[in-house]
Amino acid sequence: MSIRRPPAGYVITGAATEEIPALIAIDLAASQLFAGTGLLSEAQLVDHVPETVFRAAIPTGHLHVARDRKGVPVGFVLTSERGGVLYLDQISVDPGQGRMGLGGALIARVMAEAKDRGLKRVVLSTFRDLPWNGPFYKKHGFRELPRKKMEKWMIEIEAAQDENGLDVRQRCFMARRLGWL
Repeated sequence: MSIRRPPAGYVITGAATEEIPALIAIDLAASQLFAGTGLLSEAQLVDHVPETVFRAAIPTGHLHVARDRKGVPVGFVLTSERGGVLYLDQISVDPGQGRMGLGGALIARVMAEAKDRGLKRVVLSTFRDLPWNGPFYKKHGFRELPRKKMEKWMIEIEAAQDENGLDVRQRCFMARRLGWL
């Protein structure tokens, strides 16, 4: 696994408040990739990260944006600290900018953020078998956590996902450690 940099001409930096409408649009566009999978309801396909969550993440440095050559947002990653690890809450890339390495570059940014914060692991929850979910993260060094290793906060997230209509039987938690120890 090599360090992923954004494609030539793209940059990843902290988000600005005025970019929130563009980030919501990216999140909505990216969720359309799930249409036809049967994994999300019609209501879930038009759901997005709330503006208040984006606003709260900006001053804490938990929201990073990928921008194209013109400075236009084309993707983002949202994180939070939970249980002593960095949790990858959401990653979305404009489908028109997909398959160029932006997702991998955003993950590399998350790993750097975890290191900067002195954290030893990054954890996420995702659909196990969708190519742009579980297999994508596996390619980037994440491994599925056995249920017996899930912490209380992960069980609480899973319960909230279940309450919101996600089929948690098709989802998993994955983790990637920083360093070699």
